[in-house]
Amino acid sequence: MKRSDIWTRNAPPGSLVDVALRDVAFTPFWLDSPDAPHPTPPLAGATTCDLAVVGGGFTGLWTALLAKEQDPSSDVLVLEAARVGWAASGRNGGFAMATLTHGPRNGIDRFPAELPELDRLGRANLRAIGDFVAGHQIDCDWEPTGELLAAVEPWQIDDCREGAEILLASGYDASFIEGEELRQDIKSPIYLGGFWDRDGCAMVDPARLAWGLRRVCLEAGVRLAEGTPVLELERDGRRVRLRTPVASVSAARVALGTNAFPALLKRLRLSVVPIYDYALMTEPLDAERRAAIGWRQRQGISDAGNQFHYYRLTRDDRILWGGYDAVYYFGSRIDAALESRPDIFAKLAGHFFTTFPQLEGVRFTHAWGGVIDTCLRVCAFYGTALGGRVAYSLGYTGMGVAESRFGAATMLELLAGDGPTADLRLVRSRPMPFPPEPLRYAAIEGTRRAYARADATGERGTWLWLLDRFGLGFDS
Repeated sequence: MKRSDIWTRNAPPGSLVDVALRDVAFTPFWLDSPDAPHPTPPLAGATTCDLAVVGGGFTGLWTALLAKEQDPSSDVLVLEAARVGWAASGRNGGFAMATLTHGPRNGIDRFPAELPELDRLGRANLRAIGDFVAGHQIDCDWEPTGELLAAVEPWQIDDCREGAEILLASGYDASFIEGEELRQDIKSPIYLGGFWDRDGCAMVDPARLAWGLRRVCLEAGVRLAEGTPVLELERDGRRVRLRTPVASVSAARVALGTNAFPALLKRLRLSVVPIYDYALMTEPLDAERRAAIGWRQRQGISDAGNQFHYYRLTRDDRILWGGYDAVYYFGSRIDAALESRPDIFAKLAGHFFTTFPQLEGVRFTHAWGGVIDTCLRVCAFYGTALGGRVAYSLGYTGMGVAESRFGAATMLELLAGDGPTADLRLVRSRPMPFPPEPLRYAAIEGTRRAYARADATGERGTWLWLLDRFGLGFDS
């Protein structure tokens, strides 16, 4: 059966979706909490520091903390345009993935010789985050339950089986699960099979993780200025000067963790584009509804399509349901008005009830969108500028919850001019840039439509074959 049939067969009538979304709040669930910390004052006047970190998301916070761990006497200043965790770090699904290559298939295609080492580094990175959460008693619902990739089309079964075989061959705890066995565990009528990577992913409340990192940074002596956008940076002798609307910073070194927002280095302006991703959160499930879906292992789940959904349980047994539509807006537009798309939320709600028809009547409490930084190699890239005084880590393509810690450590190694990851091809190589507009929009939109056709037919098609041939991609 074609995917287009799957997402419309047994589809609930519009009234079901309308009722489910009737009282929804258009705000990120994770950030809608009375526990959010009060922001620090914006930076005013002129100051100096050893390390200026631009961006108060996961990348920036890990960079600041690791720098202080390496040298507690160093003066580290984090500059955040809004509030800590406000952007992608507080809006994502909370999947902390071990992979540094956006999954095993992309790793084999791009870094085959390095993949065993990259797997080792990625798993060690994930364990280090778990140890950090436990050691600092951060209340962020860290659950190392793994991730299930579910096939909902016949053509996806082979992809799931191959994924399990790749991980098993590398010595990881993974298995392919046949359809009926899977449906007994997680009760969805559309599942045909899947593979479960048991030790490659943890579920987390991402905003609480960001707030916990913020607390530990402040305890370590990191200076934090929220409400302080950096407008430009430039070489200033042997230092780097950063300018904000009302202040300036002279830094010996700078680390950029700007995610999808416009890069401060012109060379990066075409390397990353912002892709909007959208998500829903249900009300807490009562005991009867919770039992109706099984899901006793509480693993994160995504389906195996090119346009895929991701979903997981929260501490109070809500279901976060996101993904499918990854939307690029002409001119790399980023605007708060784009965070609310009722048409996309209605589509997602319909897909939710198709996957779990036994949850008819469940309502959604939150709906939101946010930007992901994606690049043409579909995994993060790293580098330096201004004579090695500025480092960057960008292009996580939806995998930044855990990979951001690796990116932070890599930036510090690049700034120091030494370290064990500096010679990795993953670190030395760069993605191809996106074309300028209007070709950029045409290429991205054409690729999105090609992915939709591939999902409907099970065939990659000429355009996707060409992208595969030249090692290019696009994802969320």
